[in-house]
Amino acid sequence: QVQLVESGGGYMQAGGSLRLSCAASGRTFSTIVMGWFRQAPGKEREFVAAISRGGGSTAYADSVKDRFTVSRDNAKNTVYLQMNSLKPDDTAVYYCAAKIYGGLGIGSTSAPNFNYWGQGTQVTVSA
Repeated sequence: QVQLVESGGGYMQAGGSLRLSCAASGRTFSTIVMGWFRQAPGKEREFVAAISRGGGSTAYADSVKDRFTVSRDNAKNTVYLQMNSLKPDDTAVYYCAAKIYGGLGIGSTSAPNFNYWGQGTQVTVSA
């Protein structure tokens, strides 16, 4: 089992920045691939970013590429999502997710492939 707790959400004006954190427990952190997803009202949950076990590989949705950066600190069992140049379309509940993955890289970024989820943190961006 993996327990995930997100923090760092909040309210920001367009163009601003926020950093989300996700603390993991219950399993050796360096054995799990971490991801970030989001869900806006009335929309399906969508992939945002992911990072491999060692941090050497990352993946991003086209909508956030060059604005968001995912990173991890395996010594602190924590993954981060730095969000810059925020837009109103970034408004959503952001979820941290984890999957046990034995391969290299990240594998599939589809939500059903992630086994563990945090409770979510709200990010609201005003125009």
